Amino acid sequence: MTEHISETDELFEVKSQFYIGNYQTAINEAQKLMISTPEVKIARDYFVYRSYIALKKFSVVMSEINSGSPAELQPLKMMAEYFSQPSKRASIVVKLDEEISGNLDVSNYVFLLVAATIYYNEASFETALKVLNQSDNLECRALILQTLLKMDRVDLAKKEAKTMQEIDDDAVITQLATAWLNLQLGGDKLQEAYYTFQELADKNTSTAMLLNGQATCFISQGKFEEAESALQEALEKDSNNTDTLVNLVVLSQLSSKAPEVCQRYLSQLNDSAPDHPLVRDFAAKERDFETFARQYVASA
Repeated sequence: MTEHISETDELFEVKSQFYIGNYQTAINEAQKLMISTPEVKIARDYFVYRSYIALKKFSVVMSEINSGSPAELQPLKMMAEYFSQPSKRASIVVKLDEEISGNLDVSNYVFLLVAATIYYNEASFETALKVLNQSDNLECRALILQTLLKMDRVDLAKKEAKTMQEIDDDAVITQLATAWLNLQLGGDKLQEAYYTFQELADKNTSTAMLLNGQATCFISQGKFEEAESALQEALEKDSNNTDTLVNLVVLSQLSSKAPEVCQRYLSQLNDSAPDHPLVRDFAAKERDFETFARQYVASA
């Protein structure tokens, strides 16, 4: 799937809804389309399957993509398997390691995105960048920027944002990537990020993703009441959204809420994303506390 196919105007609405996190609407819009070419059908199916993965409807993707499906879509089955079957993750990573060390087909940017997403999730950021740097696809560039921010390489992320703006300044994903960068930069840039999220919501619809972006701006500015309002609205749109629950845990601590409030959100996060780093970190701290408590009791 080459760049010009993935950027077809016929898919503008589908892509916009997908990128702002309005996944069910992206699927609905995709199903209304009158497909003009086989290439556009592949591009449409890509966004449909990505939306199902984002909605954690993994079985749809795994049952529909088979050996007869287009090569461009095959990697999405691997992505669905990775996120739905934690016991298979190690073997999937080993398989990926073998594939990227061989003759890699860099024209299939879907494979590059899937591989990099898995490496990102494994905190193998250098490998993710190595894979992504072989493509000029905007989604690949956005994941490069996100990875650089995760590595605290804001200097390089700035250059990546400039590259994306040169490729397509108006693209929704370019606007989002710039907003992520501005969130990390902080200061005066927080207001710019806020306006980007608001503008995208005004043009399309407010989503949990956009509300979380706004809430993060508010938290960074110490506007805890506004942040809570945005996060509660996000919770109403998607009660299992991982980012919303993480932000609510953080906010409940920053705003000195009662301990049970924080614990409630943490329990919800544990139910919806048991392997999230925040959940693992809290569990490790609880184990350490219990160990120290036992040692204290034993020595008393």
